[in-house]
Amino acid sequence: MPREISLADVSALIGEEIGVSKWITVDQTMIDAFAGATDDHQFIHVDPVRAAETPFGGTIAHGFLTLSLLSTMNYDCLPKIREQTMGINYGFDKVRFMTPVKCGKRIRGHFVLAEARFRGAGMMMTSYAVTIEIEGERKPALTATWMTIIQFDPKDRPEGV
Repeated sequence: MPREISLADVSALIGEEIGVSKWITVDQTMIDAFAGATDDHQFIHVDPVRAAETPFGGTIAHGFLTLSLLSTMNYDCLPKIREQTMGINYGFDKVRFMTPVKCGKRIRGHFVLAEARFRGAGMMMTSYAVTIEIEGERKPALTATWMTIIQFDPKDRPEGV
């Protein structure tokens, strides 16, 4: 996938996997920092000794930590749209936490462009089917539909759309 594409190229990519991110290691330091930021200190996330007694055998990442890593995965692997002036997170549909991410595991994101449509003179709504893969696991950590808005100067809108 080219690292930069034009607005005119986007619609041809619908249905295609347009990015796979680099692996990210989810370690205890990351989990603890997220617990501190969200004030979610449930033992299954922050107490390795107690969590070792659970069926997981150790601590696991917060589901929302895993979800939040989609932002960095997006910046890592999706092509830049040449005319884009700003991107806005519009939200998620159908977020499913399929498999817990155990401390020390590596994860990466897969992005399939599901939809792209113009909204107004200077906006394009995009929708991605996203999956976060856990290295060595059969089932993904999560699946979701992620919607974003690409803003651009209306004069840059491709002709005929």
